[in-house]
Amino acid sequence: MMRAVYFMIFFAVIATCSEGSGRSIIIPRPSQPLSSFKINATQPNQRGSCSFTVSIRTSCSSVRYTRDRVSLAFGDAYGNQVYAPRLDDPRSRTFEGCSTDTFQISGPCTYQICYLYLYRSGRDGWRPYDVTVYGYNTSPVTFYYDVFLPRDIWYGFNYCYRYAAVADKSAMK
Repeated sequence: MMRAVYFMIFFAVIATCSEGSGRSIIIPRPSQPLSSFKINATQPNQRGSCSFTVSIRTSCSSVRYTRDRVSLAFGDAYGNQVYAPRLDDPRSRTFEGCSTDTFQISGPCTYQICYLYLYRSGRDGWRPYDVTVYGYNTSPVTFYYDVFLPRDIWYGFNYCYRYAAVADKSAMK
């Protein structure tokens, strides 16, 4: 029994230490669509303008190519949100199966990215494999999808409660 407890503590320490090491943070697959997600028209804590690199890998089990419209939104635990309303471009064969597309996106500067949602509308279907966001002064973060995106709904991840809890603990010191 004690061996199991030590084993769990060991992995908790490793996970905590690796987040601040500058390595990519890896987030597992999303659990469900989020119908309540809203795009922030106003940025409450805007910290200037920053450039982000977003790399999107399309799964090999996706359709060969898609004409669907794809949008992206990501942000931090403090209300800073970056929104890219149309990443798709069927003429340039964006989001072909087994391919990686990279985008330069500008938006408000953020603290550590802790949520990311994709929005797809159209009839073709599309299966992203993963999305990695590289930002100024934050660790790269990878969000794993590898599922066909539902149509006309924001679908993704929100792990901001983890970062808000860490920030609250830091403020108490």
